[in-house]
Amino acid sequence: MKKVLIITYYWPPMGGGGVQRWVKTTKYLREYGWEPIIYTTKNGEIAIQDKELLKEIPEGIETIRTKIWEPFGLYKKLLGKKKEEALLPGMSQSSEGSSFLHNLSLWIRGNVFIPDARKFWIKPSSKFLINYLKENKVDAIISTGPPHSTHLIAKNVIKKHTIPWLADFRDPWTLIDFYHKLKLSNWADKKHKLLEQEVLHTANEVVTVTWSWANDFKEISGRVPVVITNGYDPADFTAVEDVVLDKKFTLTHTGSLNEDRNPHALWKVLAELAQKDEQFKNDLEIKFIGQVAAEVIQSINQHQLQNNLKLVGSLPHNQVIEQMISSQLLLALLNNTPKNDGIIPGKLFEYIGAQRPIVAIGKPEGDAAKVIKETQAGTLTGFEEVDSLKEIINHHYAAYKSNSLKVNSKGYEKFSRRILAKSFADELNKISASQ
Repeated sequence: MKKVLIITYYWPPMGGGGVQRWVKTTKYLREYGWEPIIYTTKNGEIAIQDKELLKEIPEGIETIRTKIWEPFGLYKKLLGKKKEEALLPGMSQSSEGSSFLHNLSLWIRGNVFIPDARKFWIKPSSKFLINYLKENKVDAIISTGPPHSTHLIAKNVIKKHTIPWLADFRDPWTLIDFYHKLKLSNWADKKHKLLEQEVLHTANEVVTVTWSWANDFKEISGRVPVVITNGYDPADFTAVEDVVLDKKFTLTHTGSLNEDRNPHALWKVLAELAQKDEQFKNDLEIKFIGQVAAEVIQSINQHQLQNNLKLVGSLPHNQVIEQMISSQLLLALLNNTPKNDGIIPGKLFEYIGAQRPIVAIGKPEGDAAKVIKETQAGTLTGFEEVDSLKEIINHHYAAYKSNSLKVNSKGYEKFSRRILAKSFADELNKISASQ
């Protein structure tokens, strides 16, 4: 069996969306002739902990962990956070704390920590892996980012070892939707873009998760990445038994919800319907599973929906799946930002697997809309399409009252994690055969 070294910052017991892609791919890679070896951190910042995910790792997988120094202790002091307080992925863009300290933290993030706050892991990891590979042969290397420091580790390693390298971009680098908020100097902007180009032109293969992002990478590098989307693991859903639908008319969102995804049109629609219909008001429950930005809670309060809000907090992944299956409706809220065509929340595929109707708000021409339309898993309306959204909510509520609220999704099997793992194995076979 061939061996592949996977360089990833996110790994159990860390939880959250950044972990899922490679935990699930690792779970199935052996079926296609590839033995994964994981290189990760020993003491990385854990924003969300999910020890249950350790059970997903196949028995006997070699996992190498090394220490990392991260500047998050300084960042927490700057924003007045407690040492033990978790820093949440995707929440750093929220304007929490004083605007001066927030802006200063963004400036430091973009101009000092290049490519990201894990930059201090690059040099020791490169040295460790260069020595490790002298005694331990592998047939390929995968780096997965963000953090994009992982790609720079891989780039350093292949300077000393002729090993085919696949760079997996779960998110863009300089084309990420919040890049313009980082307050970059001209020097820092050029540095980010130079490092990005070096990775794009050096890796034997580049993979990303959406079609629009593949086109974006092509525009800046002339290279067309392979698209391997995120997905869902059917085993997660077959493991769940006897889940009963919520009695309330639940609209459930799972995962982090920052201010860029705050669906103002939805709160307006729900407030209007609740004001006109006392029964709707009594039935409605807005359920958030995961961390939620203060701006979102504030918007809900402003629309007098606070009594309909249920904040669950973070849960182990297996319990999140149960919550999805029991929900009446599932909310997929996309970033209302520039360069948002390629945003497909990883949760969208699990929503499809849960077989509950999806109510998405985003860009009608974006990649998420393409997936929803292709699978007939729900609806997507634009950020300001209040009338269309009200019609959709009314339709679903009527179906809920008649006990007929359901969805008949089609053609979503290709997003199975097992099938997607084969796509990675196919790419590994190609690049390893060419060496």
